[in-house]
Amino acid sequence: MKTPMWDSLIKVMKQEVVPALGCTEPVSVALASAIAAAKLSGQLTQIVAQVSPNLMKNGMGVGVPGTGMVGLPIAAAVGAIAGNPNAGLEVLKDITDTDVTQAKTLLKNGAVSVQVADVTHIFYAKVMVSNGTDYVAVTIADSHTHVLSIEENGITTLIPQHSASQSPQTPSDNHLLAKLTAKDVYQFALHVPVEHIRFIEQAAELNDALSQEGLVGDYGLQIGVTFRRNVERGLLSGDLLTEVLTRTSSASDARMDGAMKPAMSNSGSGNQGITATMPVVVTANYLKADKEKTLRALVLSHMMAIYIKKQQNKLSALCGATTAGMGAAAGITYLLGGNYQQISHAISSMIGDIAGIICDGAKASCAMKVSSSAGAAVKAALMAIDGVYVTGNEGIVADDVDTSIRNLSTLANGSMTQTDAQILDIMVNKAV
Repeated sequence: MKTPMWDSLIKVMKQEVVPALGCTEPVSVALASAIAAAKLSGQLTQIVAQVSPNLMKNGMGVGVPGTGMVGLPIAAAVGAIAGNPNAGLEVLKDITDTDVTQAKTLLKNGAVSVQVADVTHIFYAKVMVSNGTDYVAVTIADSHTHVLSIEENGITTLIPQHSASQSPQTPSDNHLLAKLTAKDVYQFALHVPVEHIRFIEQAAELNDALSQEGLVGDYGLQIGVTFRRNVERGLLSGDLLTEVLTRTSSASDARMDGAMKPAMSNSGSGNQGITATMPVVVTANYLKADKEKTLRALVLSHMMAIYIKKQQNKLSALCGATTAGMGAAAGITYLLGGNYQQISHAISSMIGDIAGIICDGAKASCAMKVSSSAGAAVKAALMAIDGVYVTGNEGIVADDVDTSIRNLSTLANGSMTQTDAQILDIMVNKAV
């Protein structure tokens, strides 16, 4: 039953589902800074980062792992001082307290600046590091690890075609992905040989460990801890829904507050990876699903999230956790015994439910949006199993799931671009 599309889907999953330490927007700035600094000798005297408005929005208020600080300036500084230029989205995995102290000294001395760049790229970060005599500038654009160019003293020395950590998609891959449907994703997840998808186990392992960290540490708004505490008080029951909310939001609590544990990301976002993973893992554990069924549910969730997100701008005013939650709804419905029609209905109900959640930057309260998306996924799945769903007569939802997804993406890529600009304007003026 193997189709030519399966190899492409496995390839895409391995590109889009990767470990990431910290919020991926400031991490991409740290990566550009680390690559630039690795090519510069002598003492660092200045770091200047120029980023797209969307990246600025997502980097202003989020914790940077191991630093105890938030924002793009500390990410650029610690990336230049101690970032591993070959580690991709785990660029900050080896930093020490001494490195952080040096980075904070650069900030204190006014040696680091971050500016909004006037660029057409939705995702863009250009970081220039200087020793007072020479400088190196590295530009990352379009995705979190895609190095667009490297300049040394004004001379472009490298224009790579793709990130060293990623293989490029071929025209054949792109052609097949352009024809992808939700039904293709479903068939792939159910029938691809299980030995080809064992790599998805790492998503469960990493995000589960991050979730456990969020429950034992003092992170962010403590959403997961709050749920767990109120189960102990008897105000909540330890049922499937509560456990999904607890375990999913605790992972986001830890990630958004700078925990030194990686998340398995999806589509360039740790929160999207958490949302596509933890509701499925918790449901599988609750139902005592066997290993193969759990793996297929995770593949269905992650690939469906990728399928939906690939129709939207990389960064937008639409919260990415919501689209990842649609993948989770598919995975949960499958675990509950649902068929393709019921999975389609669950996704459509999600679109009818949480399509309006905005992205107002990465920060601790993202864990609340993650928990809302996870809870909506459980709700939509349970409704679908009982034959109840949002129909094509309601709002932006259509009679078939692929059209519903396109309608959602049209909204995100269209009128919500103005919403995005308004959100950034509010945030920047609030910060002044």
